[in-house]
Amino acid sequence: MKLDYAFRDEALLQLALTHRSAGRPNNERLEFLGDALLGALVAELLFEVHPQASEGELSRLRAQLVNGPALAVIAREMGLGEALRLGPGELKSGGFRRDSILADAFEAVLAAVYLDGGFGACRTLVRQWFAPRVAALPKAAKDAKTRLQEWLQARALPLPSYELLDSRGEEHARIFEVRCAVSEPRPLSAQASGSSRRQAEQEAAQAVLDQLETAAR
Repeated sequence: MKLDYAFRDEALLQLALTHRSAGRPNNERLEFLGDALLGALVAELLFEVHPQASEGELSRLRAQLVNGPALAVIAREMGLGEALRLGPGELKSGGFRRDSILADAFEAVLAAVYLDGGFGACRTLVRQWFAPRVAALPKAAKDAKTRLQEWLQARALPLPSYELLDSRGEEHARIFEVRCAVSEPRPLSAQASGSSRRQAEQEAAQAVLDQLETAAR
């Protein structure tokens, strides 16, 4: 197995490579920990690489990178399948080739590295595996507020203003209503509502941008 890390405690690696079909102890608990570590570390990498991306865009990008088939591809590149310890049934049915088993084992190995070498070692490996994949992703689309601002700046026009018109509802289900307005090239405004002020501002900005772009055609 190709892994740029030398374990001090080989028992941790063997545990990470032991599927539940081989009995107990197995890698299920390590898989749980590895899943959480991987999600956080890939999120950190995306946060750095895409400073303009919204929460939703970052979540979508992470979902493209952290899913069963994608992790199975990395596991195969590592040769992880050949190192797995499987029960007779899984061995006979080709479990070492199954995406779900490979993805789970990959997460378990990541957790084993964390427990053996600490957060820094874990982070180094995640960046080694995922930095090229993050770079290969399509660029995150800019949000509506950013695009509206850039549209106006490109024409040396005043920036938009945002006004909170209303905030209503229970604390856990509040609705915000916002107006976005521009003074040039001609006065325009739009109102929108959302479950957060930011969401409402984005929707209102998009509506104003649509009006500007339509008028410019």
